[in-house]
Amino acid sequence: MRTTLAPQMQPTLATVLWPSDRALRHAVLMAIGSVLLTLSAKVQIPFWPVPMTMQTYVVVVLGMAYGTRLGGATVLFYLAQGALGLPVLAGTPERGIGLAYMVGPTGGYLVGFVIAAALAGELAARSWDRGFARTLLAMALAHLVIFVPGVTWLATSIGWERAFAVGVVPFIGATVAKTLLGVVTMPLAWRLVGRHSRHQDT
Repeated sequence: MRTTLAPQMQPTLATVLWPSDRALRHAVLMAIGSVLLTLSAKVQIPFWPVPMTMQTYVVVVLGMAYGTRLGGATVLFYLAQGALGLPVLAGTPERGIGLAYMVGPTGGYLVGFVIAAALAGELAARSWDRGFARTLLAMALAHLVIFVPGVTWLATSIGWERAFAVGVVPFIGATVAKTLLGVVTMPLAWRLVGRHSRHQDT
């Protein structure tokens, strides 16, 4: 009889840096994460062909650093603030606010945020955030799953061809740039943590 051993789950960056007081850690990190998501939605960086926000980068990196459950919960906490009418989402309050805004044309991308954070956390638990090659693949997959529900929802109102043209093509360059930035961020963070741990042991 053949048995398959499940891959050993690895600790997240968050648990390594803050191993105790789980409840307090989760509360504080969710608050910090929601602030980072808000800031990343509001700050626009000049880019071609459209300005770039850092929100998808923050979504994926938070997922990797926090893990599946905490990463997903943090994004849901952030979206709950948007649903309650707080101007935390990109384009708010100028283009709308609350649930009415969230179920608009870009609503599918918000669903993608939750999926991406959870997926990134799952891959990080399998050590896909510690080496450049695997982090590249993990970041690419997480960004991809943001586009899937985003374009699907957008296509219900403007059709697939138009949805791809306005919902994917203008953001390809920015997505590549943020993916490459993430490839540097996570392995570098783990190396710094490793150096700090070795320094404490000496």
